Amino acid sequence: MSADSATPDLFGPEPARPGRVKAFLRLVMIEHSVFALPFAYIASLTAMHQLDKSIHWVTLLLVTVAMVGLRTFAMAANRIIDREIDARNPRTAQRELVTGAVSVRSAWTGALVAVAVFLGSAAALNPLCLALAPIAVIPMVVYPYGKRFTNFPHAILGLAQAMGPVGAWLAVSGSWSWEAVILGLAVGIWIGGFDLIYACQDVAADRAHGVKSVPARFGIPGALYGARACHLLTMGLFVWYALATGAGVFFWAGLVIVAVAFLYEHTVVRPHDLSRLNRAFFTVNGIIGIALFVCALLDLLVRGLAV
Repeated sequence: MSADSATPDLFGPEPARPGRVKAFLRLVMIEHSVFALPFAYIASLTAMHQLDKSIHWVTLLLVTVAMVGLRTFAMAANRIIDREIDARNPRTAQRELVTGAVSVRSAWTGALVAVAVFLGSAAALNPLCLALAPIAVIPMVVYPYGKRFTNFPHAILGLAQAMGPVGAWLAVSGSWSWEAVILGLAVGIWIGGFDLIYACQDVAADRAHGVKSVPARFGIPGALYGARACHLLTMGLFVWYALATGAGVFFWAGLVIVAVAFLYEHTVVRPHDLSRLNRAFFTVNGIIGIALFVCALLDLLVRGLAV
């Protein structure tokens, strides 16, 4: 028996490479939609409560598809544009476009399919959503380039995320809402704040390769102080939103949970100890979105929203 023929028996078959779709979904971190979707649902359901106190399930489904489509496009574009930067950073050197698990062509194909899904969903919602949809795409592409020309790319990310609740409200009402703007600003500043925290782990690599960010320019302590200011402002905007929409006790209880989560987040991440940064970024921020959505839903149901 030859050595070649014996190899499968000794070591087993070579593991199959993940499928293209699975690799692409891992590339865009599809599970992180949990950060944005809850606030789109809060905006949609609040608008439905104001409209006729009924849940419009088809609209809610289209909002979901639109949000996931736009976020998928944004993540794919981000990974494509940043692939050379990612290759020089030890933390990101194993990302799919760097290792070749996903080709640039496949990533662009997935991104274009995602943006087509987004635009199609916007068209199915109402004419205003379709007219404004291209505007929503712009900051998604500008953000990854931002770290090349400004120390504040986190603000561009915040602007991109702020459009989610505004668009979700427009999807239901078909008209402008300042309540949605307040919620959108709260979400944008919240996400911009925790992006300041997340960027702290890349300070050395960013400075070495000329990548711009608040931590790289002002240091980790400055970035963490900035994140605290962002989250304090976020709480103020959440309170303003609650007052503007006549929120009840359940929503206010949700804000208490959010405030406690923010306090915990800023307790576990310190300038000289980033060991628990991923816990702050993924776990705490996931809890914030889900907890506030559940409390907002309960509040709307108690106030007469019909399922």
